[in-house]
Amino acid sequence: MNHTTDLYPTELASSYRMGFTVGEHSAGHMRRILRMFLTRWGLDPLADAGTLALTELVANVVRHVPDRRCTVLILREPYGLRVEVTDDVPGAVYAKAAEPLAESGRGLALVEAVADRWGCQDRRDGRDGRDGKTVWFECDG
Repeated sequence: MNHTTDLYPTELASSYRMGFTVGEHSAGHMRRILRMFLTRWGLDPLADAGTLALTELVANVVRHVPDRRCTVLILREPYGLRVEVTDDVPGAVYAKAAEPLAESGRGLALVEAVADRWGCQDRRDGRDGRDGKTVWFECDG
């Protein structure tokens, strides 16, 4: 179940930020939100890459963040799209090659394949006094 914790007014047409407690089906809701903004911004060609990358980042929160809380930031940038997913679990993440028969471990490699840029920024003693990280990607439009 998703719980809204922070919502910017719709007047801020170039960004959207919301806090979520994510579950197995949350990525579908986030994909719809992202597609809506991409359509509003005339960036429909970025929808496939953007929604796939967002799905992978949300799946990582579901799998690796104990309380499953995260904040999603969607930004319209001059070059295209930037999406950030922030959680309270510190530590860098890396794209790695998964074993051929492995059932998981390909998410960040997919993000790397579909995004023009991606990365991870450690967050130490953030605004709320908690550590964590922000994983982000950018797609040029």
